[in-house]
Amino acid sequence: MTIAINTRDRILEAAKSRFHSRSYADVGIKEICDTALIQKGSFYHFFPSKQDLVLAVIDEFATEWAEGFVAEAFDPSLPPMERISYMIDAAYYWQKSAKEKHGKIPGCLFGNLVLEVSTKDDVLRARLNAVFAQAKSRFEEALNEAMERGDIAPLNSKLTAEAMLAYLEGMILFAKAQNDPEVLYRLGPAIMSLRIE
Repeated sequence: MTIAINTRDRILEAAKSRFHSRSYADVGIKEICDTALIQKGSFYHFFPSKQDLVLAVIDEFATEWAEGFVAEAFDPSLPPMERISYMIDAAYYWQKSAKEKHGKIPGCLFGNLVLEVSTKDDVLRARLNAVFAQAKSRFEEALNEAMERGDIAPLNSKLTAEAMLAYLEGMILFAKAQNDPEVLYRLGPAIMSLRIE
């Protein structure tokens, strides 16, 4: 049982780093098998297709993201609007750290995949939309709490949360295009002024 779990984990680790730093289309099953030190038969035992593998990668990243810096940023003990500001800081330091380590900004795995596969694969697009919906809910909860406390004037929290997430993803895309995490630092504060009535 442990050997099977380790094999699956090795496949996922090999795929995660490659899908994120390069692209889904650019990474082949043979490369993943070679990196994970397994035969193709073992790969197909765990993942019937490359699509099944990328769905598992999306789920793993989403869990790590939700339980990692997103949970830290949206800590209920923080004032609600401070949570949104913290999220921008977390994205900045994440991209900055990646650049220092690898020389380039990887961007957001989910955003990268949406740009690459959304017009080609409805299954992957639906899974990625679910990840974004979960992220939007964090912003929306913070906005609703801020309104309840009187910290901000009434607004449409659902649409404003969507705009904030779109702004965050856009900043990450611009930072990746320029290979410059400082884009997030420069543009990040503007997220606090986004509001849809």
